[in-house]
Amino acid sequence: MSFSVRPATIALATLGALTTGFLAYAAYFDHRRRTDPEFRKNLKRESRRIARVTREEAEAQGANQKRRIRAVVTEAQEEGFPTNVEEKESYFMNEVGRGEVLCQNEKTHVDAALCFFKALKVYPQPGDLITIYDKTVPKKVLDIIAEMVAFDGSIPVGGFGGRQGSDAGGSTGAVDD
Repeated sequence: MSFSVRPATIALATLGALTTGFLAYAAYFDHRRRTDPEFRKNLKRESRRIARVTREEAEAQGANQKRRIRAVVTEAQEEGFPTNVEEKESYFMNEVGRGEVLCQNEKTHVDAALCFFKALKVYPQPGDLITIYDKTVPKKVLDIIAEMVAFDGSIPVGGFGGRQGSDAGGSTGAVDD
């Protein structure tokens, strides 16, 4: 008489053994966490170390991004911008198109922001374009554009400072957002 074991039975037995092992380890870990003060201290210490390393990496990445932003803005300024109206229009359309494509990938957000920044530099009403960007461009890219504008300093973004309120004369006191 031969006895054969089905593959499904073997799979269920293996799954049951793995599940039991996992639950036993979870119970052991929980028991140790609750009763062993040294184990709890080590867990807290490890958690703090991971949080510190993560925070330091984020700060370093932010500093690297700021350096990169300054470098690309400086490079764009050195390249110069078109002065002829037709060239400006063509340049604007080209840069906005490239920026829209590049902002689809998170790895190219700085490059996308640079394209939008270049378009902003040649646009006759930068304040209006920033309003459009605010509605259409992803927030991460918009934040990078804001850093670029702040670093450049030559783009008049009228209406975003105190100019709008000072032109009103203070009699109405209402400013549309």
